[in-house]
Formats: sequence, C-alpha cells, structure tokens
Amino acid sequence: MSGQLDGRVAIVTGSGRGLGRAYAEQLAAAGAAVVVNDIDGETAATVVDAITAAGGQATAVVAPVGSTEVAATLVDAARTRLGRLDIVVSNAGVLRDRVLWKMSDDDFDLVVSTHLRGTFTLGRAAATAMREQGEGGRLILIGSPAGQFGSFGQTNYAAVKAGLVAMARTWSLELARDRITANVVVPTAMTAMTGTIPAYTELYEGFLQGEPLPRSVRREHALGSPEDVAPLVVWLASDAAADVTGQAIGIGGDRLTLYTHPAEAAVEYSDGGWTAELIGETWRTAFEKRRQPSGAVLPSLG
Repeated sequence: MSGQLDGRVAIVTGSGRGLGRAYAEQLAAAGAAVVVNDIDGETAATVVDAITAAGGQATAVVAPVGSTEVAATLVDAARTRLGRLDIVVSNAGVLRDRVLWKMSDDDFDLVVSTHLRGTFTLGRAAATAMREQGEGGRLILIGSPAGQFGSFGQTNYAAVKAGLVAMARTWSLELARDRITANVVVPTAMTAMTGTIPAYTELYEGFLQGEPLPRSVRREHALGSPEDVAPLVVWLASDAAADVTGQAIGIGGDRLTLYTHPAEAAVEYSDGGWTAELIGETWRTAFEKRRQPSGAVLPSLG
C-alpha cells in the first residue's frame, strides 16, 4: 500500500521494538509521518533513524503512556512537528503475570494504567484533535487473544485487553458522525514474549536464527513475524477501511480472523420467573451443551 497514507500523520505507542516497530515502519512505508513513542530513548531513536533512512518522516516522544499529560504531549508532537493527526495505534504495554492469589496491587495497577488508561487518555486527546480537524481519523487499539479467551496467570492483562475491545465498540458509536473509526487488532507473532512460552521456546530460538516456521504453526497457531501483522494496521489506517469500525480482527502468520461480539448463546423462558431448582434443571437440559470454554484451544505442535 505504498503511497496510500501520503499526507497522513500517525502516533504509534510502544514502537521502539517488536510489533510496535513493525507498525511504525510499515505505516511510514505507506506514506504516513510517524510519532514514534517508547520509554527507551535509544530504541525510539533507532526506529526514527530507520524510517528517515528509508525516505520517511518520523519524530520521537520518549515517555510512558497513561497520564493525560503524556497523551497531550503525543498529540501536540503530531500536530506541531508533523502538521496534523490522522491515525493512532495504541500498542504500548507491559506484563506483570501472576496467578490471582499472588498478584499484587502494583502488578494490577501498572498493567491497567499502561494498557487501559493509556489508551483512554490518548484516545480522548486524539479524538478531540481529529474532530477539530474535521477530516475523520483512525483509532487502532491493540488487543490480545488473552482478552478474547482469558489466560492463566494474566488477570490484569486479560482484563485490560477485553476492556479495549469494549472501548473500541463504544468509540465506534460515539465517533461515527465524525468519520473516526475505532477497531481492535488482535495480533499473534513470534516475539520475545512468545519465546517465554515453553511450547514455543525451541521454535522461537530457530526463528531468531532465520529458520522458517512450519506451515501448521503459521496457520493453526497463527504465528509469524511482527511484519506479518502490520499490514492489517496499514489497511485499517487507509481509506479502503473507511467503513470498518467497531471490529476486533485477529492476524498472525497466515491467518486472518474476525472475532464475534459477545452474543446470547442460548435463551429459555419461565412464566412467572425462575426458582433455583428450575434454573438447575434448565442448565442441564438446555444450557450445558452450549457452555462456553475458558482459554484458547490450540492444536498440538506435534
């Protein structure tokens, strides 16, 4: 999509490495000027240098997302240094994995502040700027399979990623009149985080050495490189996706997925209301077969 985003300006949070860097570089390759945000000034500068060396335009803002002040700084950098704001990719995140009974307040609060509050404050600031411009815009939030299915040891992370999907659905309603879309990308890729999962450690080490991933891993496990994920971000940022909003779309490896919104799986009625005994009987006869699983179910790597 080279040239499809000419004249557009994007903010990509957490874009110093991994998936965020792939988003920033492919948006730039499509023509957008990019505000590269990270807490590591050296990695942010490296991405800016890579974009400019390839003929693109970029600037860095080194700051942790979460606060209203940082959100305002990011939007101001886009508008004063690069001229406007059209696209936000809210990607910055942290992990503090613990099972419920071992998770501290700080573990929970940091993940909520970074992912959920950081997306809220930046989304609010960006929507205000985009509405003032009056030319529409794109809010692209980065979700996770953990937010769709739950994930052992990730109460905080799963909760915020599920919250981002609800946030995007709400924004798709509130901002429709302003032609600002809000969508969630649910990425899966071989990253340093994926490499810590025991089932993928050997594959990740081979991936770092340049070994191709098996077809089954790219398809059934939806795992490829971060660069395999970024085209969805570029497409959602383009005019081609102007009518796509309120959606959660997964991508990874060779797989592209449209997630459903939560829906009623089964409905039964009882005239005059329900007793506990009748609920139990109805569960066994009508609902049991439709019960919903927890956790993503993946095929064996064997």
